[in-house]
Amino acid sequence: MKLATILTPHGPRAALAVADGYIDLHATDPGLPTCMKALLAAAPAIRQAAAQLAHSPHAVKYAAHTVRLLPPVPNPGKILCIGLNYRDHALEGGKAIPTEPVLFGKFPNALIAHGEPIQLPKVAQKVDYEAELVVVIGKTGKHIPNNETAFQYVGGYTCGHDVSARDWQFRGEEKQWIIGKTFDTFAPTGPVLVTSDELTNPHQLPVQLRLNGTIMQNSNTREFIFGVPHLLWYLSQVVTLEPGDLIFTGTPPGVGIARKPPVLLQPGDVVEVEIGGIGVLKNPVVAES
Repeated sequence: MKLATILTPHGPRAALAVADGYIDLHATDPGLPTCMKALLAAAPAIRQAAAQLAHSPHAVKYAAHTVRLLPPVPNPGKILCIGLNYRDHALEGGKAIPTEPVLFGKFPNALIAHGEPIQLPKVAQKVDYEAELVVVIGKTGKHIPNNETAFQYVGGYTCGHDVSARDWQFRGEEKQWIIGKTFDTFAPTGPVLVTSDELTNPHQLPVQLRLNGTIMQNSNTREFIFGVPHLLWYLSQVVTLEPGDLIFTGTPPGVGIARKPPVLLQPGDVVEVEIGGIGVLKNPVVAES
């Protein structure tokens, strides 16, 4: 099923995305959670009950054009990100294929929803785009096995945009990636979360980014260097993964900084990230006020 978090008169609510709008799960069935993290962590029977509301004649439904979407998980405990995880992207940058995942993070201030503007910071002049598949954790896990068992810990998947200030990411001798990755608004996600029982193979998904309608990135998750089980195994050695945690899985080739001449985000741009089986995440670009 496809899930979203919407803003209602009662506050943020976990919702079921259907063809003609969004069903407020808790308003339709008070036995269902109000928030996405609780829904992901709930027993399978609870999620099955949520899915069945698609056919309910009594569903509390909002038309799509009337709804303000929030990030699918508006309050993740962690936003973990992997760099250089596509073979073709590593080669594009002239880098060796990594032998283990390259890890950085983003802070919650970076999170925005489908349709919200990406703000170009006053202090950054080289802001780049990066389309990414985002894994959403659905079950608490530590020392997760590096095999098919790992998928039991995945709640679903969504589209992500790892906006990156390259002049901050690569400045100084130490080149602290995180400082260039976590400006306000630098982590758009959405529009929906597709549960793992519907999207069963995250390693065969087309990933595309369009800038003002022009295709800039066009690859497939089969180019992953480290697949989802490997990433969950690697990360869960260090931190306990919890429901609602987000894992950005890396970007394919075609990033703006690698182009000659570079193509960087400008006020007035519109960026779309499309991932097969999930949908299109679209955000305008504005200058920081």
